Amino acid sequence: MSPLKLANLALLILYPVAWFAPLMRAGLLPLFGMSEISVISGLQSLWKTDVFLALTVTVFALFAPYLKTVGLALVHFRFARRRLLAPLHVLGKLAMADIFLIALYIVLAKGVGVGSVETAWGLYLFTACILASLAIGFLTEKRS
Repeated sequence: MSPLKLANLALLILYPVAWFAPLMRAGLLPLFGMSEISVISGLQSLWKTDVFLALTVTVFALFAPYLKTVGLALVHFRFARRRLLAPLHVLGKLAMADIFLIALYIVLAKGVGVGSVETAWGLYLFTACILASLAIGFLTEKRS
């Protein structure tokens, strides 16, 4: 099995870990009211306050990157045709949008002074998963 296939399959395990890992630690944030925020806990809080935003973030943070990874696995193992790579490329771009949103939230929270915010290891893991998925997608397209 090629390293590209193995890396993509590893993402199928690493994404759920990253979703539950702490993205940031925050004190006195009125929206969350908790000390550690993960993708899942943030989504749980959003579902209580803004359903549309929660649905949007769910699509970008959970479904888009995971569907892209599953799609790439299908292409790698020849269960899907290579023409699936173009839509998967779009999914990869959508998945990167949530990293931007998380970074924006951290900057806004620090700038407004609503409390202290520090990044946690889950943010780096989640970012690494997204970037690895982009690289795997790029290398897969390049090989075809």
